[in-house]
Amino acid sequence: MPLVPSKDPQLVLLRHGETEWSVSGQHTGRTDVALTPAGEEQARTAGRAVAGIEFSAVYTSPLERARRTSALAGHPDAVVDPDLAEWDYGPVDGRTSADVGDLLGHPFQIFDDGVRVLPPDPEHGDGRPGELLEDVAARARRFVERADATLQDGGNVLAVAHGHLLRVLATAWLGIDPRLGSRLELGTAAICQLGYGHDLRTIEGWNLPPHV
Repeated sequence: MPLVPSKDPQLVLLRHGETEWSVSGQHTGRTDVALTPAGEEQARTAGRAVAGIEFSAVYTSPLERARRTSALAGHPDAVVDPDLAEWDYGPVDGRTSADVGDLLGHPFQIFDDGVRVLPPDPEHGDGRPGELLEDVAARARRFVERADATLQDGGNVLAVAHGHLLRVLATAWLGIDPRLGSRLELGTAAICQLGYGHDLRTIEGWNLPPHV
């Protein structure tokens, strides 16, 4: 069932479809893992869900899994925005939370621990140290301000990106601590609606499955 367009402008978020690593629980940062066939179908379904909304601007992460999702959802000409790339996990890339927890000797919580709890590793993240949460939040705030200019002109905006990046983006939208993104679950190809209420930025829909 398609989403009903709001009378007020909205920033609509779409997470990319399923990948092999999203199924296995491996952190997928700058490693570009392709969509599975199920993930491609999720993207098409998400496209049908948002088809009734007219977007003045559509943006996508530069990573292929997001760009493919955007194309299959009906927006092959989305503007590639580097600020929408997933958190650079560095040495955590390709590892599950359980894997990292075993190395640390305690449960791993990425929003609290960050990714630099492990040393750079050429086999994970190509030896990059990874981004601080504050770096990801700064990128998210930059994108929110760009999107808000379109929203203030009355146009809707669609952003196709990644699980952790979009969770941090929601905190940037609300102007709250980015660590609270840990409380915002977000499934593959899930849709979220950010808007305005009583002169405040609000979350109007979160983690909506693509078959809404």
